Amino acid sequence: MQKEKLRDVRKRKGLTQQQIADVLATDVSNYSRKESGDVAIRKEEWEKIAHFLEVPLEEIYQEEEAKQINHFDNITSSTSFGNNISGNYYCNVPEFLLESQRELIELLKKENLRLEEELKKYKK
Repeated sequence: MQKEKLRDVRKRKGLTQQQIADVLATDVSNYSRKESGDVAIRKEEWEKIAHFLEVPLEEIYQEEEAKQINHFDNITSSTSFGNNISGNYYCNVPEFLLESQRELIELLKKENLRLEEELKKYKK
């Protein structure tokens, strides 16, 4: 979700994205992604921006919209399984991977039961 309130205040004050990026100690392309909503703006960054713009935080702040990212289009070349949005990880997991994990869990449960029975023999 684009940060329209932030963008409007920045433009009204005649400031560039580069100037805000400098305040956040980041490059302009990263700040641009933040302002366009592609990258989350952390709480402390919102506070720095509001201070720099000399406006109350409420005048520029907009909630982050959780995004669901699917990195399984080409599973063999995927290097990341999700996206960190405000400290949360979101990803879509293909059903075949989930089923494989379910099978492994069942196998491990059976093995645990077998080992528990084995231990009982030695405790007598």
